[in-house]
Amino acid sequence: MPEFENPDHWDTAAQHYEKTAHPFTMRYAEAALARVPLTPESRVLDVAAGTGALALTAARSGAKVLATDFSPGMVARIAAANMPNVETRVMDGQALALDDGSFDAVFSIFGVIIFPDWRKGLAEMARVTRIGGTGVVATWQDRGAATFLLLGQIRRKLFPDREGMTMPDAVKALSDPADFANELALAGYRDPRIEEVTYDYPLDMTLLVDPDTLFGMSPDWTSLSDVEKVAVIAEVRAMASDRAILPIPSTALIAVARR
Repeated sequence: MPEFENPDHWDTAAQHYEKTAHPFTMRYAEAALARVPLTPESRVLDVAAGTGALALTAARSGAKVLATDFSPGMVARIAAANMPNVETRVMDGQALALDDGSFDAVFSIFGVIIFPDWRKGLAEMARVTRIGGTGVVATWQDRGAATFLLLGQIRRKLFPDREGMTMPDAVKALSDPADFANELALAGYRDPRIEEVTYDYPLDMTLLVDPDTLFGMSPDWTSLSDVEKVAVIAEVRAMASDRAILPIPSTALIAVARR
């Protein structure tokens, strides 16, 4: 089983994820929410919510939000925010224990794309979206984003004969907007609008003093020898030159569709 399919992996990573990935993910969550008007009467579901970048931002509109994730550690981080209009539940997004058509807007920001059965995840999202409601899915392009994207680029340069990190199947399958639209239609959505959204991930060069914490979620790092890791760090420093922050442009596809 790949690490990203194991809830124990995410339980362990939750606190680190909240500090490093959450602020960056929130930029894409805000971009997704900007495309879907919410009101205090809106019922919102966040599938594979992580530490709540989408759920907590949506709740600030006054909407009633249910945040679900298969990782109890992730769900606990959302619950700790103590927002009165946010409910949290540990739940498998491939088999949502929720009624048909029970939400006005259903989101998954880089969540459903790592499911083993991601098509079932999309179908479950559509099932619980009310007729006339909205489904929103964000995915990365086929080489990922942020530190994962950077490590992949460096690994291909320094170790071209070495196999790199395997991206989740959905990331590869949904990288083309036409394919993405087709999969949403098959899941039960209609009239999808898909847009590219790019933000720079700001890699703080001071974090290189503890590279295992910075890069430790990526197999492109954990599979390297100590000598190879030193070479990777040297390459990152060379790319940054004298800059304190190395920007890593990261492109997502955000799809908005109707039920």
